[in-house]
Amino acid sequence: MMDQTCEVYLRPGAERALAAVASGQYASRLAYRLQLQAERLALVAGFDELISLDVLSFTPFDYQVRAAQTALRRFRGRGLLCDEVGLGKTIEAGLVLKEYRLRQMADRVLIITPPALVEQWREELANKFNLDDFVASHDPSFRELGSRAWVTFPRIIASLATARRPEHRQAITSLVYDLVIVDEAHHLKNRASVSWKFVNALQKKYILLLTATPVQNNLDELYNLITILKPGQLKTPREFRRHFVVRGDPRLPKNRGRLRELLADVMVRHARGQVGVRLPPRRAQTVRLQLGPEERALYDDVSDLVRRLIGLAPASEPEGEGLPVHSAGPQPASGPDGTDARLPAVHRFTLRTLQREIGSSPAAARSTLLALAEHRAPAAQRQALLALAERAGSFDSWAKGEALERLLLSTQAVTADRREKLIIFTHFRATLELLATMLRRLGVDAVVYHGQLSRVEKDDAIRHFEQRAQVLLSTEAAGEGRNLQFCRLMLNFDLPWNPQRIEQRVGRIHRVGQTRPVEILNLAAEGTVEDFLLEVLDRKLNMFELVIGEMDMILGQLEDERSFEEIVMDTWAQARTPEQVAAGFEHLGDALIHAREAYQRTREYDEALFGEDLSA
Repeated sequence: MMDQTCEVYLRPGAERALAAVASGQYASRLAYRLQLQAERLALVAGFDELISLDVLSFTPFDYQVRAAQTALRRFRGRGLLCDEVGLGKTIEAGLVLKEYRLRQMADRVLIITPPALVEQWREELANKFNLDDFVASHDPSFRELGSRAWVTFPRIIASLATARRPEHRQAITSLVYDLVIVDEAHHLKNRASVSWKFVNALQKKYILLLTATPVQNNLDELYNLITILKPGQLKTPREFRRHFVVRGDPRLPKNRGRLRELLADVMVRHARGQVGVRLPPRRAQTVRLQLGPEERALYDDVSDLVRRLIGLAPASEPEGEGLPVHSAGPQPASGPDGTDARLPAVHRFTLRTLQREIGSSPAAARSTLLALAEHRAPAAQRQALLALAERAGSFDSWAKGEALERLLLSTQAVTADRREKLIIFTHFRATLELLATMLRRLGVDAVVYHGQLSRVEKDDAIRHFEQRAQVLLSTEAAGEGRNLQFCRLMLNFDLPWNPQRIEQRVGRIHRVGQTRPVEILNLAAEGTVEDFLLEVLDRKLNMFELVIGEMDMILGQLEDERSFEEIVMDTWAQARTPEQVAAGFEHLGDALIHAREAYQRTREYDEALFGEDLSA
């Protein structure tokens, strides 16, 4: 047998360890633990280099790395990230989080966001930072544990509205968090608000506040945010006003040099002009089409049903997405068609879903109509619902599908240039399956992507789309966390009623890394909710020309506690004639224009206050 030997090289000083082993002088368990802790502290000692950069699935910009280093070194993990909209505050916070996790400095983590951003945060952390162990507060596994879930799960993403509820607040504030991240932190601007008091009461070692507009109305708002991070940094409210606010004008600062020095210990901000981030232009077009007589009648009849039921639905919307819930209340004796209108009240969510489904395809609405009929509806109404469901299932083709087919056959991007790619978004699986069948019939190489696919299946679908397929046919799932800059064409087959969701779709292809002009096509049938919504968002607000992220800032200026989807639903459901619908959406458009002007004033105010003084 051949003698096998190997050479071992030791670093200087290591021979002492061998001598100790040879003489039987083994370290005690306590000594071992102390040595392990010492090695860990040596690793943690400095943040001159980020050890996380080698394990990321993307390459952050230099200014994002510098911002993370500033938060880690100068701010010691307690800072305000205030880059302008679209520059990647989420990336900077993710870098800090990843760095702390790798250095074993942050085990219990709480991320607080607006409701619409919960899933986006989870996708970003999983896909970009390989942090896939976060649970969302709306997950079934979380909700079934009640308040115990906050203790059970160490890493949570929750909406501010959910976390601050009395039944959750006590459980959350009793815990000690290693790191808390609050997105859209301008919602904490009022020190007297429940939100500010809740976040301020959290026991946290490190905390990051993210907002593009730290000051919206007056300098007290800046004081309130920084007090959460570092109490006493700006002294007491009275001292802050005396030293840094012009008497009689709470918006105007004085002693700017000293204020800038204090802010530099806790705040980092980059303007778009500083970092040189440039995106190619994008252009949106809307194709308006006419519904055929039968489809028009079905759409109007379903809309009438929704309008009748919406008045019987509970005023407050439940947190879940369940089907009908029944409650008592004043009920009309009969509907306009003479049928019994004493209906059980249903979740507003179900009715909103039904109205959106009928705008996508008759087939998408069929399952909800059947579900409504099965939930103990009165006999006459049950027959009406079943009749509508039967009509919805009788269409061999529908106007939007035919319009898409014509577009595909006439678009050189799909027929002539096989290298060009197209993303088609639809929210509903029933519509997705119909479109997939249509594309196969047309001989278009398409790949299907939806939320029920596994992580591996999703990755395979994106890979197939990038390498071979011409079309990605997707539900909202590809609007979250996927970067698809290799594609520049997008078609909204149906339209989310939440503008943030529309932005997420657009942001998959119109983002850093895109080198070609982006084309967005929207389909809308005349006289439908989507038609009126596009009139407001596109032709009035120029939404598709805004920087990604600005729409959320604009919606935040609306003086309305309802979600935007609820506002759209109420505007549609409360109207009884086309003229009333048009007037309602005109009013909504005016409100959005005023909100955009308010956001622009806030942006200009922040620019005047901070300029380029607080970059990393």
